[in-house]
Amino acid sequence: MLSFYYLKNCSTCKKIIKKLDLIESESLIDIKKQGITESELDFLHSLSGSYESLFSKRSQLYKQRKLKDVNLDEIDFKKLILEHYTFLKRPVLVIDDKIFIGNSPEIIKQAKNIING
Repeated sequence: MLSFYYLKNCSTCKKIIKKLDLIESESLIDIKKQGITESELDFLHSLSGSYESLFSKRSQLYKQRKLKDVNLDEIDFKKLILEHYTFLKRPVLVIDDKIFIGNSPEIIKQAKNIING
């Protein structure tokens, strides 16, 4: 199973899709268009170990709401991600029981190694 949660208009996500050769994959999930369900988020949480690891502190809403100054717990992170797609860190790639969160070169390299065997 392969799932790639991303934003269609994000240039970084587009580059990663090309790099991982996922261009025509039906496993691409545009979180703006399709959203993320609670069960999908809970599954990602089961792989990552925390909602905070799935949460984007770079989101404009995070800054606008001044959430940096708020003491958020795991339930808060979950609720915020479900509330608005921009709170999900991107991209999130799931390959079987492995999860890759974010766009660092090391994460992308690890994912590419798994995809290519």
